Amino acid sequence: MKLIATALIAAGMLTAAPAMASLDLAKKSNCMSCHTVDKKLVGPSYKDVAAKYAGKADAAKTLAAKVKAGGKGNWGEVPMPPNANVKDADIETLVKWVLAGAK
Repeated sequence: MKLIATALIAAGMLTAAPAMASLDLAKKSNCMSCHTVDKKLVGPSYKDVAAKYAGKADAAKTLAAKVKAGGKGNWGEVPMPPNANVKDADIETLVKWVLAGAK
């Protein structure tokens, strides 16, 4: 019984790790200066981004390009600066996390 409980706890920790890693990556990449998970700050919330792009086949590719290059006009007049210093692999991880609801 103790072995089963330990296995379940370990499994739960493994499934939670990617979300925490992505939140930490968002903080490290300075994303959280303008965005939050569930409410508008300077830019849209990650939940709003996920809702806007839900069901779009090219969403990850489109968002990754926008994150890298920056832009203006998609969510209002405040521009998003380019994120040229963030590694492409990190951008892909962050975009997947955001599209999954930033959970």
